[in-house]
Amino acid sequence: MKRTLLKSLIAWKNKNQRKPILIDGARQTGKTYLLQNLFGKEFATTLRLDFLENPEFKEAFDNSLAPHDILMNIELMTGQRFHPETDLLILDEIGECERAATSLKYFAEKAPTYFVAASGSNVGLLNTFPVGKVEQHNLRPMTYREFLYASEESALIKAFEEQAHSAVAHTKLLDRLTDYYFTGGMPEAVATWYRYKTTSILEGVEKVCEIHSNLLEGYRRDFGKYSGQVDALLIESVFASIPTQLSAVMDQSVNRFKFKDVYRRKSRYSDFENAIHWLICCRLALANFPIEGMPRTPLAAYRKKNMVKLFLFDVGLLNHMLGTGYREIRQKSYEYKGYIAENFVQQELAAIGLDPGYSWNDARAEVEFIIANDKGEIVPIEVKSGKRTRAKSLQSYIEKCAPSKTFKLTGTRGTSALEQTNIVMPLYYAMYLPQRW
Repeated sequence: MKRTLLKSLIAWKNKNQRKPILIDGARQTGKTYLLQNLFGKEFATTLRLDFLENPEFKEAFDNSLAPHDILMNIELMTGQRFHPETDLLILDEIGECERAATSLKYFAEKAPTYFVAASGSNVGLLNTFPVGKVEQHNLRPMTYREFLYASEESALIKAFEEQAHSAVAHTKLLDRLTDYYFTGGMPEAVATWYRYKTTSILEGVEKVCEIHSNLLEGYRRDFGKYSGQVDALLIESVFASIPTQLSAVMDQSVNRFKFKDVYRRKSRYSDFENAIHWLICCRLALANFPIEGMPRTPLAAYRKKNMVKLFLFDVGLLNHMLGTGYREIRQKSYEYKGYIAENFVQQELAAIGLDPGYSWNDARAEVEFIIANDKGEIVPIEVKSGKRTRAKSLQSYIEKCAPSKTFKLTGTRGTSALEQTNIVMPLYYAMYLPQRW
């Protein structure tokens, strides 16, 4: 599995001094594999503590948070020597040990040459956090690009990286996007998909569905384990309602999340605020805030707290929760289910750091995404899942807001790279949007 975050980790390693690195992300997105199997190859030895699997490791942090004392305790507990100048210390599932999370502050201040990497799936729920003392990254499900890397189809990967515009490249890339809609980006599902695709597609579909079921069951167990003072059943109700509400629209834009009928006797945003916050902190939901009227920067200042769109963090799990099978996804009619494309784009934008997302609405017009570029300009992005590219809402935005540049992401090959104003791009190139805005 090739993960693009590895490049950032290697750059961190090559610094003369460094803060501990912290990898946040939903459970089973590949954090341990990235740190130990991929990044670990850059070091003489890796020493890994998993606080979930071995809670006794918490004792290493009980009496002192001085790096020297912690390492001495770790060596005594593991029987393994740690050489700070050559070895990598991995503190896995650090959310299970708050003192270990606090210790990152002291590693940053007293041992800035050490290689200390932490990871966790509930980091956002910690009561204490070493603000400013870690270099933090989010590992999300595998992106469409990483999905292509896993295929090992070198010619297709090259076409994607060069943003090829040919009919042949478009057909193949769109076909793989359809596969991605089914598998999603959870590493185990992706690995299984490619393992079976050339031998038994039916068995591969069955295995991926089984993985999706197990993942969702694990997340539901986490609701009860980590919910704290938030009602676990309320969290589960919101989580289950995300696919249901997304699928309520077809080719129209996704509606804002509606609170009525999600949970008994609760119908206001204030009733659901903590549950929504919990899901976002645990990286299981993605938020998109509608902006009304004339959008201005910074967009965050103009969002309304009680108006939010919620997307699922993985499009494969989204389809599984809706009971959508691989055959249905392959059917051409499925391309007009715009909420799938919109969820995909939200994921791709989040993966390049544009999280939360923002959209625009005015009366009956709605543009799926608006972005503030590095010039302070607001750029609208319309999403059309199929080959129909007429966008009345985008035209309404143009008339009211007069943007210098617009984008449409569609199921077509798009416009020429020479087009600089009203740009149409294939959906699968969503991650390349910043290169053109």
